[in-house]
Amino acid sequence: MPLRFLTAGESHGPALTVILDGLPAGLPLDAALINRDLARRQHGYGAGPRMKLESDSARILGGVMEGRTTGAPLALLIENSDHARWKGKAVEAFSTPRPGHADLSGALKYGYLDLRPALERASARETAARVAAGAACRALLAEFGIRVGGYVVSIGAVSAALEGLPFEERIDRALQSEVSCPDEAASEAMRAAIREVMSARDTLGGVIEVAALGLPPGLGSFAQWDRRLEARLGAAILSVQAIKGVEFGPAFENARLPGTRAHDPIRLEGERLVRPGARSGGLEGGVTTGQPLVLRAAMKPIATTLTPQATVDLAAGQETDTHYERSDFCPVPRAVVILEAMTAFVLADALLEKLGGDSIDEMRPRFAALRQARLEDLRLDGAPHVFWPEEPPGGEP
Repeated sequence: MPLRFLTAGESHGPALTVILDGLPAGLPLDAALINRDLARRQHGYGAGPRMKLESDSARILGGVMEGRTTGAPLALLIENSDHARWKGKAVEAFSTPRPGHADLSGALKYGYLDLRPALERASARETAARVAAGAACRALLAEFGIRVGGYVVSIGAVSAALEGLPFEERIDRALQSEVSCPDEAASEAMRAAIREVMSARDTLGGVIEVAALGLPPGLGSFAQWDRRLEARLGAAILSVQAIKGVEFGPAFENARLPGTRAHDPIRLEGERLVRPGARSGGLEGGVTTGQPLVLRAAMKPIATTLTPQATVDLAAGQETDTHYERSDFCPVPRAVVILEAMTAFVLADALLEKLGGDSIDEMRPRFAALRQARLEDLRLDGAPHVFWPEEPPGGEP
């Protein structure tokens, strides 16, 4: 059964909820594990004032008994502490859509009498529910030695120098950084850039890299367009608010190279097939190669700015300026764990698709039996094969 999840709830409503369906039975899982990732989503240099009001924690409402998943849907609740300030109160009319947000598109789609319903659901507050679901998926991957981690590559015009730094070290260093960047010098320059944009009453975007380590070869498929892992990961990453671009490995750089330099050579070390390059991002033909899977996502500067932007008051029918709604100045550091969560979800789904099984105990021997990049795991016989037999005259069988 495919892994799937749905979220519900508004930014300032009572709570966010998420149901994650398809987890196998027997996975150790508790709220503390989920809350660690929720805390990461709330902390980061450049966060807005709401992060001082919320202290997210998840309540497990179903799918876990005695600290282990049961195979039933996992149900999680994240209460909005800020809801008390809105409950039972008349909310001032909101009729001035912000450029770059879902305000206007939501009103055009649904015919709202006020823009707030679009704001409430389109808000990145919803990603708290995704992070909670992703934490459970991360726990599943960890049972099989797979780690998903991310870090900031650039904020504004400041880029990190990461050449030669192992992925494990990048991930570990990023966890110690206020801006989730493994490069200490770049981290300080990023903080300075964020301070500058705060003084300018503006916002900054950046680029995030996510790496998945320990993946076996053979996850995903080239048999149908929607089963290719690039397609599945791309859709998941691009579904995150303010993410406007994604690449696997140095894809845009590869587009400027000749083919002989844009691909990973295949070599033989003893009986093992190795890939000395890393141009593919760990995916070929929609399938994992066994190398680290690496993707990058571009996050635009978010739409809510202290400096007013030109808009139209839809109720008055007049040009005016936008009104400020609480928001981040730079959400990039906080978005790292969100992209990790979406990556973990897709990879957990692909792993379950490959292994099958209703419980962790059923999955373990199947994982151990997976083919690896070794000659002994391949059964090519070197003989010619008639793949399409010639049909007899008249097309008769």
